[in-house]
Parts: sequence; C-alpha cells; structure tokens
Amino acid sequence: MPKHQSTTFSGHELSALQAHEVVDLLKRREVAPQDLLNIAFERIAQVEGAVNAMPTTCPERAANMAANLSDEARDHPGWLAGLPVGIKDLTPVAGVRTTWGTRALADFVPEASDPLVLRLEDRGAIVVGKTNTPEFGAGGNTFNDVFGKTRNPYDTRLNAAGSSGGAAVSLATGEVWLSHGSDHGGSLRTPAAYNGIVGLRPSPGIAASDSESGFMIEGQQGPMARSVRDCALFLDAMAGWQPRLPASYPPPDRPYQQAVIEADGKVRIAFAPDLNGFSPVEPEIDQHLRAALAAVEQNGGMVDEACPDLPALERTYHSLRGLLWAAAFRRAPESLTRHFKPTLAGNLAFGRSLTMDDMADAELDRTVIFRNMVDFLQDFDVLACPTVGNMPRPVDVEWVDQVNNVRFPGYMDWLRFAFLATTAGLPAISVPVGLSQGGIPVGIQLIGKPRGEARLLAVARAVELAVGGPFGPIDPNVTHI
Repeated sequence: MPKHQSTTFSGHELSALQAHEVVDLLKRREVAPQDLLNIAFERIAQVEGAVNAMPTTCPERAANMAANLSDEARDHPGWLAGLPVGIKDLTPVAGVRTTWGTRALADFVPEASDPLVLRLEDRGAIVVGKTNTPEFGAGGNTFNDVFGKTRNPYDTRLNAAGSSGGAAVSLATGEVWLSHGSDHGGSLRTPAAYNGIVGLRPSPGIAASDSESGFMIEGQQGPMARSVRDCALFLDAMAGWQPRLPASYPPPDRPYQQAVIEADGKVRIAFAPDLNGFSPVEPEIDQHLRAALAAVEQNGGMVDEACPDLPALERTYHSLRGLLWAAAFRRAPESLTRHFKPTLAGNLAFGRSLTMDDMADAELDRTVIFRNMVDFLQDFDVLACPTVGNMPRPVDVEWVDQVNNVRFPGYMDWLRFAFLATTAGLPAISVPVGLSQGGIPVGIQLIGKPRGEARLLAVARAVELAVGGPFGPIDPNVTHI
C-alpha cells in the first residue's frame, strides 16, 4: 500500500492481494474458486449498505460456474482460473437481472450473455454480480431509479463518478479483484480517478461487445483493476477477435501483461495541464499531477509541457455523442423512453436535432484531431492530462456546473478531459497518483498512440511505481449519509 494511503481494510487477506497474485494461487491450486466466491460475497455483504456498488449478485450461478470450470484456455495469457469479477449493469449476463438502470427494464433477465461476457467466462472469469450505473450509462454520477446512488468509499457523502461508478467502488472496497467497465465520456476513467483504481479505455474493438449500432466506435468496453498489471491481465482476458462484431480487432501477439512486467522509468511524456485551455483544473489536482510527473522524471523519465492543436474538439465530441443516442433509441418503443431522466431525454432530443452538416463536420474535424495527435506523439510515448478537472462533489449533485468560476453550459462539460481519446479513437488510462488534502484519490490520464495499449500500460506502470502505488482496498469511510 502506498505511503499516501493510510485507510483501513478489514476484509479477508486474499481480498487485499492483486488479481494476478490471486490468479497465480488459483493456478497452483493453493486456493479454490469457491473459496474466493465465499470471500467475495462476504465482503459484498459487509460493505454494500454503505456504498451500493453491486446491487445485483448471483451466488448460485457463480457457484455452478465454479463447479463446472473448464481449463481448456489455461494456456491463454488472459486465463483467470476461476477469479470472481463484476460486470457493469449495461451488459447482459444470462440468467442475471440486467436493468441498464432504467425503470422499464427493472425486472429484465436476459437469456443470453454478451459476447464479451462469454469470452471472459471461457477464460476462467466467474461473474458474481452486476455493478451499478446511471440510466443507460448517461452521466458522471452513478444513480438510477432502480437501485439508487452509489457512493464514494473514501467519503460516502461524495460522488463515486460514472457511469462505471459501481465497478470502481467494487474494486476500491475489495468486493472483487477485477471489474468490467465501459467508456464514452470518461465512464470508466473518471470513476477510476475518484476511487483510487486503474481504468483503461482501449482502442476501438480490442474488447469488443455486442451493439445494435456496431459500426460506431466511440463507446468502448474496458478493464478496471487496482493496479496497472491487473488491468493488463484483464485486458488480455477481454481481448479477442469476434467476426460478428464489426469493430472487433485482434489482440497483439505479445500479452499486454508482458509490457507491464518489463516497464522501466525511461518514458517520454507530454504534459498538457488544461489541453490548451480546453478545460479548467482545480489547483489541487494540478499540483498532484505535477508532483507525480516530477517523480517520474526522478526515475529517469522525460516530461515536457506541450499539447497539439485540437480544433473543434468540444463540438465534435458532442456531435458524435448525439449520434450515438439518436441511433441507440431510433427504434426503441415509447414504453422505454418515457421513463428517461431529464438529461437522458435531452441527449436523445439533441441527437435527433443534428443535421447532415453537423455530422459531416464532426467526421472531418475528428480526422484532423486524430492526425494532429499521431504527429504529436511521434516525439512522446503518451500525452498526460487530468482525468477530470475537479474533485468529487456531494453525491446529490448530479453534475458539476462550474470549476474555478468557469461555468459549463451542459451537463457533460465538466468531463471535457475525457473527450479527446474518445473523439480520436485513442487508448487512454487513468492511474491514481495520490490523495487530496481531504483524503480523496487524484488520478492522472495518459493518452496513447493508436493501438498503443502495450506502451501505454508500460508508461502507466512507470507512473504507478514513481508515486508509490498501487492503492489497496479500503473500508468505506461512512460520513453522515
């Protein structure tokens, strides 16, 4: 546990280990999958009342999967050997209540699992439950009318972020060792930053899942873990080409974990503290990021303050996001959409208002942004910037409307640091670098080259080592709920 994390953890000693360490125990048969299930469900029962991270569990299904675990994939680099994992409640798991956080689907139980879930289960993952998410994953605060609010375990008065808030909190509290997330506007990166864990948004198609709009690449599935190496392990488990998924992309010949194992301090980082004035940043976050990068330099890294030109980034991102919502609910029945919260209804209305010129501009401008990033990253391994520009607000605040006296016109605008990787289709990772004066985690975002996950993970490991990470799991700090 890093010197800057002084919180307590009362869970089982195996819960405090990293995922790759537990998988090693499983492979050597020093612990059995059912033992880990018992530990996971005991911890879930212990902390759920305080944080509401995993409101749906499936102990009978998990026990059956453990009893019938096949080891056909035992030589795969992503073999998890019976490790319990969480799946975000936007992704179907056969026989397990899957709600998308919306009242119209509150009791829905799918008959079939998403291809990503099947891939993970084929590689030895055992699903223990579904993690909480805002309605259809829309928003940076995890709450919905089905399950209520997910709270930040470092201070339960605060926002855990979203939309993979439940996944992040399930890791931070030691409920599971790995938890699946998804990301469009920072949906796994922001929760990672707020909860002291690692969240990776991969390049399009690396961790492919099913979608009715399968040719759209802005929303991606990704791994969340408590360390960079565990994140690489989970990405190895997720990665795989699926011919029926149009954006699917094959993994590299070399495991992602190997890049982390071989990582050293000789990294080249460009630091853009506000992305050329694109978003304000609270001073405390800026100070933490600069201190972390100074530590990287002390370990042999090179850091330069620089940023490429990113023309029309905000407009481009919002147009692409609007198209996503318009496509997602183009053929949805009114019985589903009538329950939408106001911000989600607004997303749909905005998407439907877009013109052909809006979308043509978005495609042209995103190409300029992508090319500018590719040219810029010829001299650097990654571009570093804040994961999010502000510390978490109270859990009852749906979205942040201003930072440093800069007011935001829309409910997604406080998440502007997430827009670049999504728009350009680049991999990005959030790594914890310390705790604020109030004891809340701060994360740094690293954006890599196209299909550059291996080097991105290696740089993330260099940052993690420089700041004394990774963080360990904690007991929830229950403060006047």
